[in-house]
Order: sequence, then structure tokens, then C-alpha cells
Amino acid sequence: MNADVIIVGAGIIGAACAHGFAERGLDVLLLDDQRGGATAAGMGHLVVMDDNPAELALSHYSLSLWRQWAPLLDEGCAYRNCGTLWLAANEDELAVAEQKSTLLDAEGLGCRMLSASAVHEAEPMLRPGLVGGLHVSGDGIVYAPNVARWLLAQQPQRIRQQHAQVSEVSGNRVRLCSGEWLSAEVVVLATGSARELCPELPIRPKKGHLLITDRYPTRLRHQLVELGYVSSAHSSAGTSVAFNAQPRPTGQILIGSSRQFDSLTPEVEHDVLARMLQRAIDYLPSLAQMNAIRSWTGFRAATPDSLPLLGPHPSQPGLWLALGHEGLGVTTAPATAQLVVNQVCKQPCAIDVTPYLPQRFASAEQPA
Repeated sequence: MNADVIIVGAGIIGAACAHGFAERGLDVLLLDDQRGGATAAGMGHLVVMDDNPAELALSHYSLSLWRQWAPLLDEGCAYRNCGTLWLAANEDELAVAEQKSTLLDAEGLGCRMLSASAVHEAEPMLRPGLVGGLHVSGDGIVYAPNVARWLLAQQPQRIRQQHAQVSEVSGNRVRLCSGEWLSAEVVVLATGSARELCPELPIRPKKGHLLITDRYPTRLRHQLVELGYVSSAHSSAGTSVAFNAQPRPTGQILIGSSRQFDSLTPEVEHDVLARMLQRAIDYLPSLAQMNAIRSWTGFRAATPDSLPLLGPHPSQPGLWLALGHEGLGVTTAPATAQLVVNQVCKQPCAIDVTPYLPQRFASAEQPA
């Protein structure tokens, strides 16, 4: 055995899992090809999502763990408890905000409905004419790549990192592109490119664009998201855009978002970027006078039901999955690590893991 646990992927999910196993006293070997993934490309919005009970349970639990980490994180992690302001552009969206408020309030989450004037007071840069919004106070932002590095630095005696590309996975064994085989009691697949290694998994790449502005003295105060984002985020085909803007501690504004199932190229597609930016300008007209300094794309790993795969592979003993988070990988990283580590260590989990088990997609012929 080369370690107690081998983890493939050193993004926020892999790093959180490595940290969790190391805290249990296990020796971890973390393999990463350093090609960059969803962690480096994402926004780092920590948000409770409530499209279904399982998503709500996972994101709510994870944000409680983020708040435990928050006082320990260094400044480079850029954690800020800015809250999320969900914006209603019409009466139908305001009704969605009220439903969301009722649901989150029942979970004990701090939220309150805002009138049109209160929305403008909270964020003067927004265009006039919005009918209201919902403020969720417990949400935040973070710079995920630095959090991943911070997590790995907490247990240097237990976590070894190796720059290596994995070409094959077979249960508790992995083969590197060099031809070398490595083995452990447990292998955890925590990479968005998992379909290359396990083509049987129901994972589809979903491309997204982001853009960041130059630094400006006028800053946003909250993460801003249009309520139309919910339907856009879970579209299952084609291309969609929605307004999503984040205030960075640097004074920059990070702008999203787009979703594409029909493009597998990493290049920025200017027609999609233009649609996304026009949507952003519709909500923040002053963006049209700002300079953009960089735009980029990334790929989210999406499952058919928009829930991650957290647990044992249905047909490969020794192989565990921690992937398929779509756009919620950063948000749910702490909870993902706890659920996977506790399952491996045969310890009770804080929430029911059944909705996230990979077995839900296994055919009747596959062994459990």
C-alpha cells in the first residue's frame, strides 16, 4: 500500500477530503495533474440552495461547517460573510422569493424580504424598477484555490502531494500515465474529469463563462443573483445565461453566469460572453463604463438529478466518489468531505446520505 487513502484531484473537494481523513489519523496521498479544474474557474459563492430537500440539507449543513472554518482561515482565503441578495424583476419572481423565504426561514436561516426601495438602498448600483428581493444573511464568498492550499497545509505530516496524471482507476488501485500502479485501502475520486476514468458514471460537463472587472472605489455589498438564475442553473440542454455578480475584497466585480451543454472547448465564446454581460448590464447599468481585465471558462461536472455522487462506487470495491457537484462544489466541500470520510470510517453522518449515494444510478445488474 502506498497510503491509507489515495485521493485523485486536489481541488476544493479533494483537499477537504484529504483534510478530513488526515484529521482521523490516516495517511493520505493526493494526486493531481495540475491542469486546473472547477475550483480554479469558479466564483466561490457560499450559498444555501433549496431547489429540492437534498440540496437544501447538503448546502445548509456545509455552510455551518464553513462558519467553523472561517475564524481559522488566513486572509488569502478571502472569506467574507457578505450575504446574498436575490433580486425579483417582476411579481412572479417576487412570489418565488417569498416561497424561498418561507422555506429558508423554516430551516432557521436568517433571511428577510426587501421592498423595491430597500433593494435600492442596499445596492444603489442596481437599476431602478426591480420589485423587491430576498436577503439571505448567512451566505458568503471565498477564494477557493487558496482555501484548498490552506486545508492541505494543516496536516503536512499526514498529507503527501504528488504531481501525477491518473490514466486508469481499478477499485483501490490507480495507474499513472508513467505506467506505475499505486494502491491504498481506499481510493477517492474527487475530480471533475472523472468520466475519463469512469465512463460509466452519469456525469456531463457543463461549461460556464466568468469575467472580472478592474478595481473601482464604488463597491457592491452583497452577492447579487437574479431569481431567474434557479431555472437557468438546472437547465438540461442548450445555452442559458443569468445575472450573478460578486463583490471581491479587492474592489473588483466578478460577473457570471452562463451554462452550456453543447460546447466542450475551453475557449471563451464571445457570443455567449456578450449575452452574459448584457444580462449583467441590465441589472447594473454602470458596468458598461467599467474595464474588464480577464474572462475565462470552466466546466462543472453535472449529474442527471443535479446532486453529487458521494459514497462507494456501485461496482468497484475500494473506490469512493466525491464528485458531480455542478456549481455547488465550493459551497458543499466541507459537507462532502464529512459525509465521505464518515462513510469510509463507518461513523454516523450528520445528515442522511441516501440522496447522494452513487448507487441510485446503478442498474439492477450491477453489484452493490
